[in-house]
Parts: sequence; structure tokens; C-alpha cells
Amino acid sequence: MAINATGAIKSLGWGRFFQLLVHLPSFLKLFLRLVKDPRVNPVPKLVVLGVLAYLVLPVDLVPDFVPGLGQADDVAVLLAGLKLFLRLCPPAIVQEHVKSIAAGK
Repeated sequence: MAINATGAIKSLGWGRFFQLLVHLPSFLKLFLRLVKDPRVNPVPKLVVLGVLAYLVLPVDLVPDFVPGLGQADDVAVLLAGLKLFLRLCPPAIVQEHVKSIAAGK
């Protein structure tokens, strides 16, 4: 999956792009902690598995050889899937992990 970095920066703007880069490790920690947490139901975890399968498998909504659009659908599925995952996780558990990550634990 190749991503057009210039297009991503232009669409976000430089400030938001750097803000995303700064917070990316925290987002990754949050997702990993939620996937490993036994209090989170298996259904949200299946969403993450489905998103990863979509990214790895050769089946795409828009083929990757179509310049720009082929990669944009991969990014859209990734972002929508991760957003759905967070919405399906219990809010109290998400907040608990966010607070512990912010505290440096």
C-alpha cells in the first residue's frame, strides 16, 4: 500500500499533519492496549482483524494501480475501521487506557 505523502500533507495542512505525527505513537499504543484488553468484546476486535485483512489481501474496492484512488480507498477503510473500533469499545475502558497512556504508563 503506497500512500501519496504530499497529498496527505496538503489535505491535512502542515500543522495538523505534524500534530498527527506527534500523537501517532499514542494512538498505536491505545489500539494495541484495547485489542489486548480482555474486557473488550470480541466484536470490535473482529473489526480490526477485518481492516487488517482488507489491507493485506489483494481484493480492493478500487485497484491499487489506479493512481491516487487506489491508495485512498485503503486509507479510507483503515480510518473508518479504526473509528468504528473505538466506537464499539466501552467508553470507560477507552478512557482508562487514554489516561494511563497520558500518564506515561
